[in-house]
Amino acid sequence: MKTNPEKDTELHDKINRETGRIPWSELARHFASGSVIYVSEELDLIEVALRVAHDDKESITKWMAAGSLAKVSDLQAQTWTESDATLWASVVSPFVLVQPEKKQLH
Repeated sequence: MKTNPEKDTELHDKINRETGRIPWSELARHFASGSVIYVSEELDLIEVALRVAHDDKESITKWMAAGSLAKVSDLQAQTWTESDATLWASVVSPFVLVQPEKKQLH
């Protein structure tokens, strides 16, 4: 059965309520277990989480091929640790999706 993430407003709202900012240091144990996924700034974190929850293989494959969605690399983890970064995070078990804070334009 193919699901329809576009019409799942209930799950979208739940993900939106449960998404928040978190220091990278609090995600280190999840990174060590390989469950932290990077979401590029060009993508909408809530939309990605919704599609992961719906197992939308087509979108996930497209984003991974473009490098917009990937496991957090050792270099990213090291950079975030050194800069004491705060990231946006959304949990879609067993994954924690993270996205750097978008740069504000002045």
